[in-house]
Amino acid sequence: MYEQFYGLDGPPFLLTPDTRFFFSSSNHKRAITHLVYGLDQREGFIVITGEVGAGKTMLVEQLWLQLNRNTYAVSKVVTTQVSGDDLLRLVMHGFGLDVAPGTEKSELLNRFEAMVRELRAAGRRCVLVVDEVQNLSFAALEELRMLSNITVDGKASVQTILLGQPQFRPILASRDAEQLRQRVLASFHLGPLADVETRLYIEHRLKTVGWTGNPHWDEDAFAAVHRHTGGTPRRINTLCSRIMQLGALDERTGITAEMVNEVAEEMTEGLNGAEPAARINEVDGDPAEDGRNGYCAFRPGAMGGPNDLLHRIEALEEVTARQDRVFQRIVRMLSQAVEKGT
Repeated sequence: MYEQFYGLDGPPFLLTPDTRFFFSSSNHKRAITHLVYGLDQREGFIVITGEVGAGKTMLVEQLWLQLNRNTYAVSKVVTTQVSGDDLLRLVMHGFGLDVAPGTEKSELLNRFEAMVRELRAAGRRCVLVVDEVQNLSFAALEELRMLSNITVDGKASVQTILLGQPQFRPILASRDAEQLRQRVLASFHLGPLADVETRLYIEHRLKTVGWTGNPHWDEDAFAAVHRHTGGTPRRINTLCSRIMQLGALDERTGITAEMVNEVAEEMTEGLNGAEPAARINEVDGDPAEDGRNGYCAFRPGAMGGPNDLLHRIEALEEVTARQDRVFQRIVRMLSQAVEKGT
């Protein structure tokens, strides 16, 4: 709903990877360099790790935009909690091969090798991308290694890009994965955005959908987003989407650090199942501080004197009034949408 209020062409903080929003941070530039180097070797494995939401999938999608599709045939596997044989079937399906249930593994491998030969004869290289690789069993990892052993005219037939969370690194370093590890030609860990990059990232996504400064973001607001998200792109998207929604519902033209803190607090409480907290200024007595940005949770037995009680009642009334304003705003927006549709 907030896109209409702020005059945007679309939602700027989608969680689904979309290369229109790719932001080339210092870490992402280095990661792409490792990917390009690895592909240039024409064999082996390339490993990219990073926290959940760091942008690993977006990174690979961006790389494909730079590659000649007539040169590369790509298969992507994202469901990795499977056995070795099922993984082979998923890989073949990704390359466009129909696999009948119950087909013997030897037949699968013969068909796979025949496909690779046909693509090589047509001047194309096979690249396999496996996401969430930390979920793979050692048997499935061994299946990937065996596929890398298939050669055509003495050359490797398939290159594999492994995308995973940090816990894959100790798996790869283990004794059981030694043979696979020896085939890794390039490896990079994709870290979070720096403080300054977080601001540039937010502005980049907003400008991509036509943002011209409405709403205005205070300097402290960008810093607060980085503090609450740690610079992880997906967390930034989730938080900023909620912030923009709040701004639209309250009909605000500016985003402040106080708004960021408020939304981050609500999201944390929602995930933790805690009772709502209210923003309280100048509370007498010894309130039940939660230690973050002046928020105070209402807990039985935490009351101070009469002034404390009065402040708490006023805070509750303020929260109730805001919720009523938000509700009225939603009703008006829904009514407008219905009128336009009729």
